[in-house]
Amino acid sequence: MPIVTSFNPNGRQEIKQAISYPDYALLKTKLQHVMQRDKHAGLDGKYLIRSTYFDNFSNKVLNEKKEGFINRDKYRVRIYGKSSAVINLERKSKRNNVTFKTKCAISQAEYEKMRIGEISWMENDGRGLIRDLYQEMNYNQLRPTTVVDYEREAYIYPFGNVRVTFDSKVQSSLRNTDMFNQNLPMVDVLEPNLVILEVKYDEYLPDIIKYLLQSVDTRAEAYSKYQLSRMYG
Repeated sequence: MPIVTSFNPNGRQEIKQAISYPDYALLKTKLQHVMQRDKHAGLDGKYLIRSTYFDNFSNKVLNEKKEGFINRDKYRVRIYGKSSAVINLERKSKRNNVTFKTKCAISQAEYEKMRIGEISWMENDGRGLIRDLYQEMNYNQLRPTTVVDYEREAYIYPFGNVRVTFDSKVQSSLRNTDMFNQNLPMVDVLEPNLVILEVKYDEYLPDIIKYLLQSVDTRAEAYSKYQLSRMYG
């Protein structure tokens, strides 16, 4: 049985589109017959993701996304269920439309130092990703910019290492980066009748999954949760 993982040193293909809620319900019903539910999900099959994205005053990361740069990097700190039990710094990179992800664990105290611009400790840190972010924070002035919450429902299929996710209830903190605040004020940024569909896979998308995906009507434009979170500034 192939190993299922969201990380692949050779990169992964990614499709990201918005679909209507009725199409989500229909597709989910079909997928449940051939795919396995993510083991990290709760009893309702969903889990909450909170991410803080990094950008600078000139919106370098946001503009590279809007303009469709084929090579770009995005840094974020991610937690689950608003808990500080697991905190990961992640870099999601695009290289010629292939997606690469790198991550390392960090502490809440380390995030708080990044948040206030206390970054000298990062320059010679033992974790390569921390050193890379230091370069971005030092030379491009990247800083924690906004917090994004959403509910995720995920399904996996081992052949092709396929992961299909449905993200809903996307919310933004606007410019507040106090991500460990359980009562952080958030505003809705995704239309309530839409769900973001993401399909990630390695070298190929199995025919059975491809066939099931053809049954839904997807919006033409790609949906980025970070881009949505910046719609108000």
